[in-house]
Amino acid sequence: MGSVLDTRSLNRATLARQLLLSRAPLSAEDAVAHLLGLQAQNVKPPYFQLHARLAGFRPAALAELMESRKVVRMVTMRSTIHTHTAHDALTLRPLVQAARDREVNAFRKGLVGVDLERLGELARAFVEAGPRTMGEIREELLRHWPDADPQSLSVAARCRLPLVQVTPRGVWGRSGQVRLTTLQQWTGRSPGEAPAAHAVDDVVLRYLGAFGPASVKDMQTWAGLTRLRDAFERLRPRLAVFRDENGVELFDLPDAPRPDPGTPAPPRFLPEFDNLLLSHADRTRVIAPELKGRTWTGNQAHRTLLVDGFVAGLWHWEEASLTVELFGKVSKADKEHIVAEGERVIAEMAATGGPGHVRFGSIHG
Repeated sequence: MGSVLDTRSLNRATLARQLLLSRAPLSAEDAVAHLLGLQAQNVKPPYFQLHARLAGFRPAALAELMESRKVVRMVTMRSTIHTHTAHDALTLRPLVQAARDREVNAFRKGLVGVDLERLGELARAFVEAGPRTMGEIREELLRHWPDADPQSLSVAARCRLPLVQVTPRGVWGRSGQVRLTTLQQWTGRSPGEAPAAHAVDDVVLRYLGAFGPASVKDMQTWAGLTRLRDAFERLRPRLAVFRDENGVELFDLPDAPRPDPGTPAPPRFLPEFDNLLLSHADRTRVIAPELKGRTWTGNQAHRTLLVDGFVAGLWHWEEASLTVELFGKVSKADKEHIVAEGERVIAEMAATGGPGHVRFGSIHG
């Protein structure tokens, strides 16, 4: 049956894998690889994700990786934009291709008469001739299929091809339109075909290393995929097996860290869409059930504050001023630690590079 891991045990284990119990002495590239990518719906969150996790991190470290094409921004898990190492982009995009194909099928009504194979070939030639905006890609495809639904054509191109956002988009301190080309064109390397079983198994092991202990449904939530049970069953003899307090089976790497539940967890300021909050079917390991929904407005995620390892509030900043909105009372000591961590965020991430002010209040209204 496996021993039971309570919520705090799961919390501390996950924080350890996520480099959130103490800042890790890793390079930015190694951290992006360990975490299997950084959620990157917006430009700045990947930088804040690394700042919360790495010792001595400065935005220039990730910006340089972007400009040297060692990391890329592209659609992968959950049909959302992630920052991946070039190597992982080549591995993970084929893994989620079946989900992207199903996404296209949902738009078939707008694609009547469209040859998807030809669409992919035309779109590939167009973006490899020069990086294009999605609007330009859509207009090019409409020349060939004028009766098709424009949005459906856009979705089909994005799903059929491994498109990456070219720099300066995604580079700290710079701005630029979203322009796209293929992963092959940008990196000089080709994504593989549909992944073999051993490749899927490798990703399962890496997911557990970054997010475990976890259930099959947890990984399916992270990847936006179904039917991963077979991979876990193949790996079962190599894995440690536990259960949560609800009896759900959890898998883990035998030698992965599972710290004592009493291990201190320092405050951390996480950006919107941090994968810590998005990569499990059951998120109570980091968000108390009564706070469900408090970290979102519509489809927009808020920046979240961790106190004692759990979501305890939201935050907002404008250069040298950072506002914290707590969901409940915290101790005087915790408040002092929150202020110290907030001042560190301002000093190391704000353009001013100097001291800032942390205040407690409402970030709404």
